[in-house]
Amino acid sequence: MANIGYYTVEGLQKMKDELHQLETVERKKCTAAVAEAREKGDLSENAEYDAAREAQALLEVKIAKLKDIMVNARLVDETQLDLSKVSILTTVKIKNLKNNATMAYTLVAENEADLKSGKISVDSPIGRGLLGKKVGDKVEISVPAGVIPFQVVSISI
Repeated sequence: MANIGYYTVEGLQKMKDELHQLETVERKKCTAAVAEAREKGDLSENAEYDAAREAQALLEVKIAKLKDIMVNARLVDETQLDLSKVSILTTVKIKNLKNNATMAYTLVAENEADLKSGKISVDSPIGRGLLGKKVGDKVEISVPAGVIPFQVVSISI
């Protein structure tokens, strides 16, 4: 079964750029490394050749995985988002009810997550716990540090 992933325009473009880099630059480097190692003699005892072939195989797996993700990728139209509840691409402001700290996170696909810029994955414990919640809802979320009670303060784009 295909895993449908929802992405922003920027996130999908980033994946396309990475795939292009892997297919045009990295693949050529791997092929050249294999050819160079092959020229060094007996392949049955050539560790450099084995290492180059393994690196090439890993690159091909990475390319295949990226292509699979992109085939199942769906763009999220921000104009169609329902701001009455937390969903992917919404920015949710939450209040930690233990220490009254307030924070805002934008929920994104896993490979777009970047905590420094306030983007968390919808697959993270906090992301999963907030999905579908409405302003005013209280939720207890299990994180590695324990269970933390949060309240949804606002939802925006």
